[in-house]
Amino acid sequence: MPPRLLSLAWRVSRFRFWIYTGGTYVVGYALGMDSWTAFFDPAYVLFLLYFFFPANLFIYGVNDWWDQDTDRFNPKKDVKEYRISDADGRSLLLLLALAGAVSLALLFVLDTVGRALLLAFLFLSYFYSAPPLRFKEVPVLDFSSNMLYVVPGILGYYLASGALPPLALVIAGYLHISAMHLFSAIPDIGWDAAAGMTTTAVVLGRRRSLLLCLVFWSGLAALVIWLAGFAPLSLLVLIYPAVPLALLLRESLSIDRVYWYLPFVNTGLGGLVFLLATLRTVAG
Repeated sequence: MPPRLLSLAWRVSRFRFWIYTGGTYVVGYALGMDSWTAFFDPAYVLFLLYFFFPANLFIYGVNDWWDQDTDRFNPKKDVKEYRISDADGRSLLLLLALAGAVSLALLFVLDTVGRALLLAFLFLSYFYSAPPLRFKEVPVLDFSSNMLYVVPGILGYYLASGALPPLALVIAGYLHISAMHLFSAIPDIGWDAAAGMTTTAVVLGRRRSLLLCLVFWSGLAALVIWLAGFAPLSLLVLIYPAVPLALLLRESLSIDRVYWYLPFVNTGLGGLVFLLATLRTVAG
């Protein structure tokens, strides 16, 4: 791949968010495996590489292509993310074609259930941003369609165990991604409204959006603590509901600044779950 094209792929794929697909896949795999030697399975390595880079290139490439009109209102594109220019158009389409081709090729190494999961991931990843469905502009469907970030974990669990994960784990994932999406949309309320987008955050406003985040993350915390048998380390999940609660109690706190710390929290707690699941398997 030419250096310029590789550079664009790196910027479009949003490196700081790779963990949201790759990390979810790894955690799901660790929770489903019955032996630590499963990490040497070629299928594990193949999808590990896929969910860290090509998958994110597909998600955010589609997003950048269809959001060019609305992104011009959002200043974070000049600071935290990359703003696609007219000159990038043909290169971006080429990158999307490559990521799509890799995704379709992987269907041939999966069984029927695995294919259904990967197709679900691709469907949600594409139509979150793309018309005619464009879930990101439909209240409730905007945060619900972010199940796309949970699907890699479900697929990882399935590859490792041959079975789908318990419903409680899937619900916990849904509650977390719903809160994460809604929380991330709050700083964009003004810009999205100016662009004519009716996201859940735009409809609810800042305070009610934070209250809903508090409900989602409180549900997540309750599920995780229960599933962990009230183990002391599981109490760390209370960090999540504490975030919107703090912002509700102290309106002077900057949600823009707090939001960019969440990837570190997600990585830290996700890494802890991965480590404990792996140690549990090693210990038998």
